[in-house]
Amino acid sequence: MSTAQSAARSAPDGSATRVALFATCINDAMYPDTPRAVVTVLERLGCTVDFPLSQTCCGQMFTNTGYYDEAVPSVRNYVETFEAYDYIVSPSGSCVGSIREQHVMLARQARDVELARRAEAVAHRTYDFPEFLIDVLGVTDVGAYFPHRVTYHPTCHSLRITKVGDRPYQLLKAVRGLTLVELPAADECCGFGGTFSMKNADVSTAMASDKARHVQDTGAEYVVAGDNSCLMNIGGALGRQRSGVAPIHLAQILAHTEAGEDATGCSDRAANDDQAVTS
Repeated sequence: MSTAQSAARSAPDGSATRVALFATCINDAMYPDTPRAVVTVLERLGCTVDFPLSQTCCGQMFTNTGYYDEAVPSVRNYVETFEAYDYIVSPSGSCVGSIREQHVMLARQARDVELARRAEAVAHRTYDFPEFLIDVLGVTDVGAYFPHRVTYHPTCHSLRITKVGDRPYQLLKAVRGLTLVELPAADECCGFGGTFSMKNADVSTAMASDKARHVQDTGAEYVVAGDNSCLMNIGGALGRQRSGVAPIHLAQILAHTEAGEDATGCSDRAANDDQAVTS
């Protein structure tokens, strides 16, 4: 299966596939259009999407800074919130990578064998958004339309931890009207790295400037990625360079249709960004 029309999955009782959305902190606080776009795409493909209100941070910020004990409550909350679901989907390779690579380690560090067992089980059912679309739903064409020139930045966690590979490229190449151009030095970090960008601000700024220059070299109108944290960093550099290139999350492109009825705000933003690019 590869098209939106053939994508709907059903449970054994004939009901639609039930998916839990893990929005992530940064999206909830700063980029709510992205999780909305995920819901739009999944519902278009026949899924039923739940948003458990008890969800909080995945704990990555604590863990990466060495506060292992302080991260354990986040692990426990994630497990208790999502373990009832067969599928958990998140629009963040960074947070999914943390859940897969750090949650079990943190539980074991706390010598909580039962939590480690449960965390491992839930981690196996947690998917980065493009993984779920292709590996579970078997879809590359989600019915999207986005008539713009874009370039894709593979974020470090999606490239090296969740290993989404070429899945985002497959999805973007199936978007009607979209022109995808290769990003030079695509596998180089954008310089964000969470607290790295604050502790090593000069190095981070230089890395982001290099990434922004490569983006501009493509002539793209948009730079797309699967993590808004990286897009925030790249977008800041692009803004300082007055490039006219707009950052956009993969989910928001996939939510966009020819009718423009995506409920994500993408249509208005696209129009505004087009004006910025051409002015």
